[in-house]
This record gives sequence, C-alpha cells and structure tokens, in this order.
Amino acid sequence: MTTNVSGLSISGRAPEVIAKVSTGVFIDGEWGEAASGARFKVVNPATEEVIATVADGGPEDAQRAIETAGRVQKDWAKTSPRERSEILRRAYDLVMARQDDIALIMTSEMGKPLAEAKGEIAYAADYFRWFSEEAVRIGGDHTTSGDGKTRVLVSREPVGPVVLVTPWNFPIAMGMRKIGPAIAAGCTIVFKPAALTPLTSLALVDILIEAGLPAGVLNVVCTTKASSVVSPWMSSGIARKISFTGSTEVGIRLLEQAAKHVMRSSMELGGNAPFIVFEDADLDRAVEGAVAAKMRNMGEACTAANRIFVQRPVAEAFARRLAARMGSLSIGDGAEPGTDVGPLIEEKALRKVQELVDDAVKKGAKVLTGGKRPDRPGYFYAPTVLSDVSPEADLMTEEIFGPVAPVIPFDTEEEAITKANDTPYGLVGYLFTQDVDRGFRVGEALEVGMLGLNTGIVANAAAPFGGVKASGIGREGGKVGIDEFLEYKYIAVPRQ
Repeated sequence: MTTNVSGLSISGRAPEVIAKVSTGVFIDGEWGEAASGARFKVVNPATEEVIATVADGGPEDAQRAIETAGRVQKDWAKTSPRERSEILRRAYDLVMARQDDIALIMTSEMGKPLAEAKGEIAYAADYFRWFSEEAVRIGGDHTTSGDGKTRVLVSREPVGPVVLVTPWNFPIAMGMRKIGPAIAAGCTIVFKPAALTPLTSLALVDILIEAGLPAGVLNVVCTTKASSVVSPWMSSGIARKISFTGSTEVGIRLLEQAAKHVMRSSMELGGNAPFIVFEDADLDRAVEGAVAAKMRNMGEACTAANRIFVQRPVAEAFARRLAARMGSLSIGDGAEPGTDVGPLIEEKALRKVQELVDDAVKKGAKVLTGGKRPDRPGYFYAPTVLSDVSPEADLMTEEIFGPVAPVIPFDTEEEAITKANDTPYGLVGYLFTQDVDRGFRVGEALEVGMLGLNTGIVANAAAPFGGVKASGIGREGGKVGIDEFLEYKYIAVPRQ
C-alpha cells in the first residue's frame, strides 16, 4: 500500500484532509449553519461509509444568499479587470498546490481513481487560468453609423447576479468552469453544488476566500432539496442568469422558470454520444479512444460514448479488442494504488446500469466481458462490452451513465450518420477514420456541438464546450465562454 512521508496510507489520510473542509452554508463571506440546523450525510461510494456531514440549506438560506449577491453586485462590477484576474490566478495556483488533497477529497466522496481525480483538477484549474487572462480582454467597439451622423460606442458589462448549479460527476471541473467566467466578468454568484459530492466544491470555496475574493461575491448553499434553494433564486427577480449542468429534464424546468423573468440561460444537458469507427481506422487507436470516451469517470459523463457504431468488416475485431482492453481494467477503491475503475456514485445508479444491461441481453445482446456487479462492498459495476445490440434496447436511447459499451455494426457512411443523429441529443460525437475527406464530411453531417476526430477526449479550457438540440444552449470555455456572463451596452453620440 502506497504511503506518504507521514507513514499514513493515502486512504488513511482522507479523514484528516476532509476534516479541514468547511461544511456550512457560505453567505456574505461567512460560514454558518443552515437556518433549519439540518445537516446531511456524505457517503464514500467505494465503502458505503459516511465520511462527513454538510449543512442542508433551505429557502431562508437561499433568500439571504441571493439578497447578498444583489446587494454586492454594483460594487463588484466596479472592480478593475486586473483585480478580478489576479484573484483567479491566485486561486489557480492554490488549487494546483493542493492538488493531492483535493483529489483525495474528490475520490472519497465520488469514487473516481486518484490519478483521474488529479487529471480533473488540472483540467478544471485551467479554467481559472484561462479566465484570469480573459478578464483583462473584455472589449467593446467604436464605429460610425452608416449615415455618418452618429458615433456608435459599444461596451460590455456584467449581466448581474448569476445562479450556478453543478452536477456530482465532475465536482470541481463544473464549478470552476462556471465560477471562473462569472468572476472574470464581474458577476456576483449564488452557487448550489450537488448534494452527492459537496466537499470538493466547498474546498474550492475555501481556496477562493484565501485568494482574496471579497465577501458576498460568492454565496454557496448545499441542499438535499434542490428546488427549495434554486426556485427562490429563480423567482427572486434579483438573479439575471442561470448556468446549469445536469439532466435535460431538469434543464427544461429551469428554462421555464427563467422565462418568467427573462433570465439569460446556459444549459449543458444530457448526451447520447455516438462513437463511429470506419473500416479504414487504426483499430488500436480507436480502441484506446473508445476506452477514453467510455470509461472517463466510470462512464458517468455526459460526454461518454453511449453508442459505438463500427463498420461491419472490422466490427467483430474491434469488439474483441475492446472487450479485452476493458476486461483488463482493475476495479477497486479509487484511493488505492493500481485502481483503474472506481465505483458508481450510488446504489440507484448501479441498479439503473444493471437494468439497461439486462434489457439489452433480453433483446439479443451478447456480453463479451463484464455484465454484472462484482461481489464486494461498494457501488461497483464491471466494465462491460455488448455485441449484437438491438435497436430496441433501452440503452440505445437512454444515457447509460456507467461502464457499458454497446457495439453496433453498420455498413455505409450514410447509415452511420443516420444512426448517429437518431437521437434528441447532440452534445458530442467521436469519429475514427484515416480518410481526411471522410472525417470532415461525416463530422460536418453529425448533429453535435463538439466532435472528437481520432480522439476520445474533447474537453479543453480553450475550446467552447456545449451541445445542440436537447443537449443544451450556450457554451462554456474558449473565447466565447465569458460572453455568457456579459451584456452589450450601446451609446449613441451625435456627430456635430
């Protein structure tokens, strides 16, 4: 068992690290208990043990948070771009300096292996670095009207207080991807992390305080009853924007609420990603790409490859290689050395994955590897590859959110495109071919917001992350990421 300099095992350090995390509601620069005094339990999905309790916020806490954000907005918007930039840069440095401890917190509360948790932290932190640079590049315009009679001055201003709601599967990446541009733009924030994984987000709050973020700019309420907190924010008339990552079902409800106050909205919602392998693809590269696209976070990702379409001449060979590769992955507690695959987040998620596999098998699918829960404590599910999957199987239309890879053969390019687009979702797609023309031709025909061409990884702070159709609206990251938090103001000045 790997040890650190103190002689404690990595997993043995977890209680000490977690104990340092503030676990209250954070409003107007101060930590406190929820108004109700209630707290909820945080469970390690690898051991099913309670590792902490967190203040369980409600409507009263939500109201105080949004009122604080509204009161502080005017002064925060006046701060210099350089000041906001330097806060984000200091926070970036602190996150990277504490990467090991944050990774241990994340692994303890949601299961992903430590190496993957560290990778998420490095990826997430890059959003703070990226938006620290974007903060000082918020520009405008100065032109003359077509008739020459008016000077047209255009400036950019913060949209106002924003509501940020993040999911459990990437607890620090989703937080930093939203908080970064909000701070850079000069917006105050009310933030609800996921109840399943609050500790990583709360650790980030402590870091932002240390980095010098003024009181009231960021207000955080965790809760087991999301509507009791988010609904008051949406109906307050104070919040001017909602940025949400989660299910399409919940996103639609939030859009309906946002419409009542004409709030700006960014929605990163569900996915049903196609992964297409043509017969001319480098199969070794395609298999590794499939493992990356399928197994990131145990398959619990909106970007996960959900439907793997392989051209018939290589379908059997691809499925065999993928099964061998996924079957070789080591299952275990993410805090232990050598673990490739951690647990799913909770028992309910485990049951859903098993039901989807059972349904596919009932409808004719063959299990090439996995297909069951290992005999051990924790919410583990074996990496699974299925062949001969029927189009009628439920997992062809539902997000699997688990380590299950269905392989479906196709014959023609047109058939692959039709099958890939046969979904209400359009977040990301993956395409493997050595034919450059085909790569661009098929890529342009796929109805997705992002495409991995001969790669199984697309997320990058420098790129606009987001989808089309039922996968959402708006983009996070890249040069356009800060636009979601800014409004245009035009001033007309007559020319004398």
